[in-house]
Parts: sequence; structure tokens; C-alpha cells
Amino acid sequence: MFRRMKEDIETIFENDPAARSWFEVVFTYAGLHALWAHRVAHWFYRKRWFTLARVISQISRFMTGIEIHPGATIGRRFFIDHGMGVVIGETCEIGDDVLLYHGVTLGGTGKERGKRHPTIGNNVVISAGAKVTGSFTVGDNSRIGTNAVVLSEVPPNSTVVGIPGRIVKRDGVRVGRLEHDKLPDPVVDMFRQTQQQIDELKMELDSMKARSGGK
Repeated sequence: MFRRMKEDIETIFENDPAARSWFEVVFTYAGLHALWAHRVAHWFYRKRWFTLARVISQISRFMTGIEIHPGATIGRRFFIDHGMGVVIGETCEIGDDVLLYHGVTLGGTGKERGKRHPTIGNNVVISAGAKVTGSFTVGDNSRIGTNAVVLSEVPPNSTVVGIPGRIVKRDGVRVGRLEHDKLPDPVVDMFRQTQQQIDELKMELDSMKARSGGK
């Protein structure tokens, strides 16, 4: 147990240049506190003490702003940087050497039972605000961009950005061309479609008036 705790602290030093001392890390890093609380809650969950496990996870959520369901499975050297707003669902499986930033959701997509949350491979980085929802796998060594919404399988060694998430790099090779100044804006697209429909209706109305002699 103490070896794992030492490994958790060393992982923070490897991933966060702002970490200055063991004292600071142990007493001020919410992601570390949430991980340690989850290990306790997960132990009770596996023993089928479900209510006690949920109580522990809810206390952790209140103290850290990070919600990890006690049923989630988390590998080694897991690090949540900052962490506020992170949500990890019950059937989520997370591999080794995974890094999450604040606002990440690893969630489900409905009321179905069974496996309904994502499986995250090894050495995956999920950036701030990203939403990964559904029962599919994010492959090893993949990167999920800030605020991306990922709804389907991600192959290993891929970089995913956008809403919905799309692969822009795989195995070190760019897939298509990502133009940051031309990312889709669903609100603007909706207004454009509405304006197009209005213009078509006006043209049809003018045509009807012309056929009726302007009456």
C-alpha cells in the first residue's frame, strides 16, 4: 500500500512542474486525495458494501470536486491535474499512466445496464473539458483535445479533437487538415440554415404573387 502511495506522489512530480515538495503534494493535491479515497471506496464496493462505498465517494466528491464512482477500475500512475469537475462513471476502466485534466467526463449514454462507460487504454491524455461517453475503447497512447466530445472508438496512437470528436493524427501521421479558425460552430450553422429557409420561402411567396398578378 505504501509503495503505491509513494508511486502516486512520484507520478505527480513527473507530470506537474508546479509540484515543489512532498508536503505540498500530499496536503494540497485534490486529484491525489480523490484517488486515495477511491481506492478505499473501491475495496468496499468489491466486497459488495455498496452503500458505504458510495458514502466514501460522496465525501470525497464534496472535499475535492472530483466524482469517481466506486465501481470504476483505475490502473497505476493515474493523475488528475487540478481536477475540479472530473466525473468517472461506474463501469469505466482506466489503464496505466493516464492523465486527466479538469472538467473531464468519462460517462455513459443512457439508462442501459452492464458496461456503459468507456475503457481508457494505457498512456492516454484527456485534456480539459473533454467528454468521452459510451461503452467503447480509447486506444493506448492516444490524446483527446480540449473540450472534445468523443462518442465512438478511438484507435491507438491517435489524436482526437472537435465536436463531435474526429481523428486528426494517427501513428504520427496527420489525417486530413485541421484548421483551428474553421472549426464547426453548430449555433452559426443553425442560423445559416434558418436564413436559407426564410430566403427560399420569400422566393416562393414572390413567385406566387407574380403568378396571381400581384393580388
